[in-house]
Amino acid sequence: MNTVENDFTPGQGPAAKVSVSLRTGNIRAIRSRVGARGFSAYVDAAVERQIERDLLEEALAANEAASGPIPQALRDEAMTLFREVKAAPELQEEGEWHPREAG
Repeated sequence: MNTVENDFTPGQGPAAKVSVSLRTGNIRAIRSRVGARGFSAYVDAAVERQIERDLLEEALAANEAASGPIPQALRDEAMTLFREVKAAPELQEEGEWHPREAG
């Protein structure tokens, strides 16, 4: 990583070309969703979401280390809420849930 890359936080900074290897099925799925022109933006958004998830997981682990584990009743409540949101009609397309596209 060069010095310029160190100056930016996730989601910030100019675009830079890198080489990555992806499974062929993932490449096909991305292209079918966004076409060739939206490929990089889609992958960039997916990477940013993964970084956010990693940071959230780290924060949850730190919270559990400081305060103890999250009670099962709260975990169950969160899972129920997630399932309700996931089943919302506006998120349905042909009976399947689809995450929002990169934008």
